[in-house]
Amino acid sequence: MKFPDDRKTVVMVVDDDIDSIRMINDALEEAGMTVLVALEGNQALTISQNITPDVVLMDAMMPNMDGFETCRRLKENPAFADIPIIFMTGLSDTEHVVMGLNAGGVDYVTKPINTTELLARMDVHLANARMTRSARCALDTAGQNLFAVDRDGNLLWGTPQVSRCLPENHHPEYPDFRVQLEEWLSHQPEPGHSLPLRVLEAPRSVEFLALVDNREYLLRLKTPQNQNSAAAALRERFELTLRESDVLLWIANGKTNREIGQILDMSPRTVNKHLEQVFRKLGVENRTAAAASAIRLLATM
Repeated sequence: MKFPDDRKTVVMVVDDDIDSIRMINDALEEAGMTVLVALEGNQALTISQNITPDVVLMDAMMPNMDGFETCRRLKENPAFADIPIIFMTGLSDTEHVVMGLNAGGVDYVTKPINTTELLARMDVHLANARMTRSARCALDTAGQNLFAVDRDGNLLWGTPQVSRCLPENHHPEYPDFRVQLEEWLSHQPEPGHSLPLRVLEAPRSVEFLALVDNREYLLRLKTPQNQNSAAAALRERFELTLRESDVLLWIANGKTNREIGQILDMSPRTVNKHLEQVFRKLGVENRTAAAASAIRLLATM
């Protein structure tokens, strides 16, 4: 069974049983794959710092660090977000199957391993993982730097560009980043509202897009370049001045006059004067209608 890729599929096998490793290694190499071997969890974590395999075969029961903990630790690395981890275990009872899935695994096979079944399962999960990565890379290419978090601010997934920008789970700044998101989301922001981030090296903001399945907050990472382009688009479409377009942009982001004044270094009264001109040029009567017009335009960018 050959995998139809120009580049060889890289498989990391994590198992402390030498005989099992030999048998799996022979089957994978015969299928045209490259095999990396880790005899215990810490070795797998060390390998993962330098190499990202296409799929991981994980023994559930190992000394020192079992497969469940190793899986959780691997999944803390954003590079492993889409990497399928398949558990290999002699334990087929429900409790251990659930433990493997909760740790981040996608499937399990029971020992002794049926290599034909194993390769078939790998084929399915590799195809799904590649489709997911392709979709996220396409979003990046289109400038849609998207990611999702849970209600506690924990990162669930992100496009490749976002994963490179955001602090990783073990990064010293990650707790502050998570707390910022958790606090902001607790106020139930409306779609289009943004949060300036204070923990990243470059100034950025996060835009709330939607709540998916009542558990996954879909967000967009925005850079000053995004904001400058957005202001320019508003200025051109509605024939606004530079300051008017800046004010309208921040209105669309859900900011109050006081907050806009602080951001743009002007008084709330001056903000209000600009808003009067914005309303006139957009042909609307209030800030809600102005924000809606701006959001509709920016959604097409």
